[in-house]
Amino acid sequence: MKVYLDNSATTQVDKKAARAMQDAMLKYYGNPGSMHYKGDEAKEILDKARETIAKSINAKPEEIIFTSGGTEANNLAIKGMTGQNTHIITTVIEHPSVEKTCKALEKEGYTITYLPVNNEGLVTAEQVEKAITPETKLVTIMHASNEIGTIQPIKEIAELCAKKKILFHTDAVQSFKKVPIDISKIPISAMSLSSHKIHGPKGVGALYLRKGIKINAQLHGGGHELGRRSGTENLPGIAGFAEAVKLKLDTNKIAKLRDYLIKKVMKEIPEVKLNGPKDNSKKLCNNASLSFKYIEGEGLLLHLSMNGICVSTGSACAARDLKVSYVLKAIGLPVEIAHGTIRFSLSAYNTKQEIDYTVNKLKIIVKDLRKMSPLGGKK
Repeated sequence: MKVYLDNSATTQVDKKAARAMQDAMLKYYGNPGSMHYKGDEAKEILDKARETIAKSINAKPEEIIFTSGGTEANNLAIKGMTGQNTHIITTVIEHPSVEKTCKALEKEGYTITYLPVNNEGLVTAEQVEKAITPETKLVTIMHASNEIGTIQPIKEIAELCAKKKILFHTDAVQSFKKVPIDISKIPISAMSLSSHKIHGPKGVGALYLRKGIKINAQLHGGGHELGRRSGTENLPGIAGFAEAVKLKLDTNKIAKLRDYLIKKVMKEIPEVKLNGPKDNSKKLCNNASLSFKYIEGEGLLLHLSMNGICVSTGSACAARDLKVSYVLKAIGLPVEIAHGTIRFSLSAYNTKQEIDYTVNKLKIIVKDLRKMSPLGGKK
């Protein structure tokens, strides 16, 4: 059996999304900026896609900027909405595209405050308020963690920022379509979205930018996307993205499968720790971060792969390395336990039979690896 449980890294492209991409490549191949009929056909697809994505978060079409993905959207928001030598507030568990952008700006003279999180990966609006200074220009805090699934209280944080007249950006790449987001009810300044986490194609995403907020373009050229992001739009990708947004995601089914996986693992395998919030209302429906004591996560991942099961040891968006995750360090997980962490991330395509197969193989592999482990523990 082949089982794919790495949906936080990327998802299988839906057939409707793939067909929309094929049509855009073979039928509607004009440049949306061209003034002939082929350009008009392409522009109609672009406009409809923008409307679809805007509608999904209750935004206006002109508030959607298409990008090459979540990483570019995060960079555009953070660099584009801040001026020189200003103060930015973020957290210690952000995605690398936020964390490394802030580190780079720090070298250029910006002041960055990295807020700590509790042992479930949560930050509070009170922490943000205490960190605000007269120089604070932007607060950037992810909606949900790609590694441990923690959902941050962005409504409270956004309302605080609006009251203080500070810009608020959130990376919603992991939460989009899994957690309802209504822009008309949350005063978010900017929000990053991605296609390939929701059964759309890779290489396309979007930045929601609230009307009236100025942003400095980071890519200069033909003035596409109302001058906010130059470069001919990736129409096949955008068409596929829009079709993926239209899909009805059965979050209840996914959450039940996730809970079944966690319960079965915790019951049948000794010395396992569940990471992230225990309260399911504060956790992504598809995320299960589990630490298997006395073994290395990389070894466990490779043995699972040999049995046809795909998982991750952390954020597969980042380069492959053997360093302990900074997110797991931030929630206080000891290094020896953090090294044995596996992230299981599900989708609506997964089945109970796949979970049963995965746990049965997991039991055998964990037992065998612990027999060889120099770290001790239950064999």
